Amino acid sequence: MPRNQRILSNTGTYHIMMRGNERKNLFLDEEDKQRFLEIVFAKKKEAGFSLLAYCLMNNHVHLVLQVGEEELATTMKRINASYAYYFNQKYNRVGHLFQDRFKSEPIEDERYLMAVARYIHNNPVKAGIVEKIRDYRWSSYRCYLSPEKPESSNVNTEIILGSISLNQKKAIEEFKRFSLQEETQAFLDISEDEVWTLEQSKEYLTGYLKKEWDGYELQELMKNKQTRNEIALHIMEKTNLSIRKTANLLGITRGSIQYLSKKQQ
Repeated sequence: MPRNQRILSNTGTYHIMMRGNERKNLFLDEEDKQRFLEIVFAKKKEAGFSLLAYCLMNNHVHLVLQVGEEELATTMKRINASYAYYFNQKYNRVGHLFQDRFKSEPIEDERYLMAVARYIHNNPVKAGIVEKIRDYRWSSYRCYLSPEKPESSNVNTEIILGSISLNQKKAIEEFKRFSLQEETQAFLDISEDEVWTLEQSKEYLTGYLKKEWDGYELQELMKNKQTRNEIALHIMEKTNLSIRKTANLLGITRGSIQYLSKKQQ
């Protein structure tokens, strides 16, 4: 089946989403996330694109960038290839790391650009990893709160903040207020048909327990902290269920799952 032709942006600005192959995690620890960002920052200098926003989740990535002279597909190929090489070398693995080619949608105006930034910055809150946007380390949200800091220099905050107000302090306050508003639009993300249903997850859990823990009941296994954590992490990785649904499936508290998720960030 031929691939759908990528829709080009008149402004050269795109919202990009990449996810791990077979629903697997792209990042297994903080070093992986840091290395991915270092690669993006390095390629930014080489290709001349502008990075407007980002958010790294365990099994997928959101980027908002404005292309330079190099075509988007070439830029993304360089980023993906560099990170896949690092990841495969570190974990002694072979094969594809990313699922298919990256997904993208054009951003044609400032209003939609702000909405996309709000959406991706809220991903960790929506997933239950943190309660407040600013508490998540692996997104560009903090860069918008403190654009003058050296660590914010790799993100072009001027386009969004400048469209809000020429007074930077006022622009930041309005950006914070806007970021907390409820989002009603639909954006590029992991589609629902790529997320396992609760029934599919129950079926998988039954098979997994029979294979790895035959003879033990789930309730009994959940009493042992080490075993509980091992099973919970495995289910989160394989099924991509939300924290709430994972907790319900395993019969444990949401707080236990949130704690594990935070340790993985």
